[in-house]
Amino acid sequence: MAPQREVGVGLISVGWMGKVHSRAYQSIPVVYPELGITPKLVIAADTSLERIDYAKNVLGYAEGTQDYREVLAREDVDVVSICAPNFLHAEIGIAAAAAGKAFWIEKPVGRGAADTKTVQDAALKAGVVSSIGFNYRHAPAIEYAKELIASGKLGRITNFRGTFFADYSSEPKGALSWRFTRELAGSGVLGDLMGHLVDLVHYVIGPVAEVSALTETVYAERPIAQMGSGTHFDIIEDGEMGPVENEDYAAMLVRLSNKAVAEGAIGTLEASRVTVGKRASYNLEIYGTEGSLSWDFERMNELHLALDRTGAHVGYQRIMAGPQFGDFSHFQPGAGTSMGYDDLKVIEAKKFLQAYVGTARDNSNINDAYAAALVCDAAEQSVATKAWVSVDSVPGTTAALKLRTPQTK
Repeated sequence: MAPQREVGVGLISVGWMGKVHSRAYQSIPVVYPELGITPKLVIAADTSLERIDYAKNVLGYAEGTQDYREVLAREDVDVVSICAPNFLHAEIGIAAAAAGKAFWIEKPVGRGAADTKTVQDAALKAGVVSSIGFNYRHAPAIEYAKELIASGKLGRITNFRGTFFADYSSEPKGALSWRFTRELAGSGVLGDLMGHLVDLVHYVIGPVAEVSALTETVYAERPIAQMGSGTHFDIIEDGEMGPVENEDYAAMLVRLSNKAVAEGAIGTLEASRVTVGKRASYNLEIYGTEGSLSWDFERMNELHLALDRTGAHVGYQRIMAGPQFGDFSHFQPGAGTSMGYDDLKVIEAKKFLQAYVGTARDNSNINDAYAAALVCDAAEQSVATKAWVSVDSVPGTTAALKLRTPQTK
């Protein structure tokens, strides 16, 4: 086993995602012993004393604080996880970069492209490593799909379809949390789910160049929740109503930049937070001149693949993720024993730490976050103008076909 290098970890916000990040760090020496990296949980920050106590006594952080600046000031903190609500991401991300800390930040990085650009500028100026919570790109089936496309197995990509449909806001009496206000969240489902979907398209196929979009706010009002109490999952009966300021549903027609196997490819992307019946149905279908594939997060360990145009085997083959798919072998010994959501965050933590110590740069980065934010901003502009909107290219991303063209296993 490789000699272990200790990396000091600071956490900002001990909510659900803060817990997921913490478990991911703790898993690194067990899942990836060959990396020679041992994360040390140094200090966690949260405004809640109860959550600070949880961080110390359950998660295993040595210390806690109510001021995130104390985390950034610590010399024994090498990397920082930023898991606070969206409206604090830019402020904390900029502060982390100024403090010279590598940071792993959840998406969306800002309340739109302008916010995200301020974090990008700060990170590039400071020269710090950044990693973004685009966890769906790490699903082994998605990694395998990326290899198939990059190696030309699907031929030239002609069109694609993506849908990210969830039901977390499908209840009309669901509380009017910060997620539904412009000042605190920016856009609605565009920044939340569509950003993930755009990143998947960028990562697997290539960058979006043009957008035509429409949006809809299905529930114009929701019962007001007291700030700092509960979540948007809470149901409030007979409460005072307040306006929903951002969109519940968004759809885009997009065209990709002219790149190798995806020259002129077009696609449709949809996202909704108010579907009834779809819990977390995050789908991506990709069609080429020689084959096609489809994937759904609700069955994330499966890939449906068609590579025959004629003969007795026309149609889709259901393939279970196995050791030849991405990082699958680090979690399970063989196909049929499934991985889960938290495992994707362990892969994300691994890629972040590899980038920090300089052994690999396979992680998503602040440039990827800005590229996705530009597409979502372009969608909002398209809705306002009822016209196609061009999207500027962003250098330094991990968009498909820029890193490598791997051989299909």
